[in-house]
Amino acid sequence: MTGRFGIPVFDADNHLYETEDALTRHLPDRYKGAIEYVQVRGRKKIAVKGKISEYIPNPTFEIVAPPGAQEDYYRHGNPEGKSRRELFGDPIKCLDAFREPVPRLELMNEQGLDRTLMFPTLASLIEERTKDDPELTHAVIHALNEWLYETWQFNYADRIFTTPIITLPIVERALEELAWVLERGAKVVLVRPAPVPGYKGTRSFALPEFDLFWKRVVEADILVALHSSDSGYEKFTNEWMGGDSEYLPFQPHAFRMLSSWRPIEDAVASLITHGALSRFPDLKIAVIENGSSWVAPLMHALKDLHKKMPQDFPDDPIKVMRRNIHIRPFWEEDLGALGELIGHQRVLFGSDFPHPEGLADPASYTSNLEHLPEEWSRMIMGGNLARLMNVENTPAVATAGSN
Repeated sequence: MTGRFGIPVFDADNHLYETEDALTRHLPDRYKGAIEYVQVRGRKKIAVKGKISEYIPNPTFEIVAPPGAQEDYYRHGNPEGKSRRELFGDPIKCLDAFREPVPRLELMNEQGLDRTLMFPTLASLIEERTKDDPELTHAVIHALNEWLYETWQFNYADRIFTTPIITLPIVERALEELAWVLERGAKVVLVRPAPVPGYKGTRSFALPEFDLFWKRVVEADILVALHSSDSGYEKFTNEWMGGDSEYLPFQPHAFRMLSSWRPIEDAVASLITHGALSRFPDLKIAVIENGSSWVAPLMHALKDLHKKMPQDFPDDPIKVMRRNIHIRPFWEEDLGALGELIGHQRVLFGSDFPHPEGLADPASYTSNLEHLPEEWSRMIMGGNLARLMNVENTPAVATAGSN
């Protein structure tokens, strides 16, 4: 595939599917009952602190939707009003390539993917459902990171870069976790774009309280990924719609979708207005799988506020955003237009493979950028991410047999 297009592909958004024991294999005995799998009407569900979650309907991932099942939906919409079941198509048995690095690398060779970031899937439900117990949150996250390293490593053959999670409720524990993953070769860490829970309530991760953490990140020269997650914003939707339901990404509602980008918009706004990106101008932030429809409105609002309230900003917020923030938009969005807005050196391609809303053939996206100068296409398809992660942006597929 690389040869077909002549451009190396470093995918900023691939996913793995965790095994059933990913959260519990390394969890200390005193927390063993906190994460359980239970049978509900013949189906296995995950329970966190005794409460069953439907956030991911099939948390064992034994059966999954086919990669790219919703491509047509995201390209053309749903004029026929098909049900979610119809849009997802017939499920398939989870492939070994979704669970383990050796078959995944073989699949990447077939796909023409030179390198990729590899995000966990089930992990995105943890922090919101343990937020009232910071010690438990840190314990479960570390247990998952141990499983990730044991199963996938954090740098597999210089081609698969798995993203360990850093949770921030207790700063000292976050620093310990960061040191642990750095010792094991991590080149990127995953941070939830959400207010940080703690013993005294929530607060922004961009406040000076977290400066020791960001300082160490900059010293290590690693990338911070803000991937879409359960950021706890369902409580606002519930106030409008009634009830107290959890966030259910596979049961979207039109009202909730209208404000679904608020978590990432608030997270980026916090990094800018609370000064973290000014105190640490070399901090590298990659916003992953949060779309880009929020970018222009946020930049417009920041520009307007800076004109009216310059004393509240440590730096020009537009310059800060264009310096520190890198964005992996949805594949169906206009990456060239986003590049015009924030700079083509800040745009990252990501396929979301093997999720159903992603691309079945990630490398084929290169053909979507043929209208752009080749230099920009090379940057978007992998050059920008390679630069951020300090790895070579060279074809790896042709030499995969030596890995």
